[in-house]
Amino acid sequence: MHLYTKQYCPRGEMENRIKEQQLDLFADRTSTQTFQSNQLRLWLSSMAYVLMQAFRYHGLKKTSLSKATVGTIRLNFLKLGARITVSVRRIVIAISSSCPYQEILAIAHSRIQAIPNTS
Repeated sequence: MHLYTKQYCPRGEMENRIKEQQLDLFADRTSTQTFQSNQLRLWLSSMAYVLMQAFRYHGLKKTSLSKATVGTIRLNFLKLGARITVSVRRIVIAISSSCPYQEILAIAHSRIQAIPNTS
């Protein structure tokens, strides 16, 4: 039982995270001809995964989407139809009133705003 819980389960969980990055953030697309461009694509995918993990940890903690996959977060939060209005003093993002995740978006926004600036 010790071998299963301490070695096999964490290994399976890590494989799930790798698969999540490959499928949801397209980390498996190394279809260009040069090593440098494929490396850049993998770096960008890895940075996107780190950002999604931070968003899940800081913004979605204790919500119904706190354990959501990267694909679910991407589909429900990043692929929203919205009207963006830019003025001199602010940027207003207006989402549809029928968006099913309005409350979670508001919670995540307030939590992200509350993160202290480290610079």
